[in-house]
Amino acid sequence: MNGVRYKIREVLDSDQIDAFLHKARIGNLGMVDGQLPYVVPLNFVWAKGKLYFHGAAGGRRNQVMSANSEVCFTVCEEYGTITDPVPAKTDTAYMSVMIFGKAELIDDLDEATYMLQEMLHKYVPGYYNRPLSKQHVDKYRSAIFQSPVQVYRVDPYHITAKANPIEEEKMYK
Repeated sequence: MNGVRYKIREVLDSDQIDAFLHKARIGNLGMVDGQLPYVVPLNFVWAKGKLYFHGAAGGRRNQVMSANSEVCFTVCEEYGTITDPVPAKTDTAYMSVMIFGKAELIDDLDEATYMLQEMLHKYVPGYYNRPLSKQHVDKYRSAIFQSPVQVYRVDPYHITAKANPIEEEKMYK
């Protein structure tokens, strides 16, 4: 029964998925650390059908990905509670996307500059009056926090999405 219920929530519209990933601000990067799961929340950019994120070199996240590059990135937005006279039918309006792929370290300065510029456009639109220069990005990548910044790309091999739309007349106020 539950399999049928949740199958109807499946989102197959790639434009809807794409728009959601462009707008969402935080995702959770799931990795495999030996036999244990390891998940970290982070900012990201979805561009040209690929997932991008960055962070300072070193640390557990980068060690885990260097040992096993398989990742699952999950983004979920909750839009409120859908009420029902029957308590068991009270539900949540949401959309979620899961991206499966391998995290790949980006060494190409052009691609790293593009990704970091897209990150600025997403998180601080209009704040900077000129685009990032490759020289700035190269220095930034090698100097922040006394260790290089690493830029990663995930080219998805599988994406799943589900949604339960807002039912305006039933939303809990």
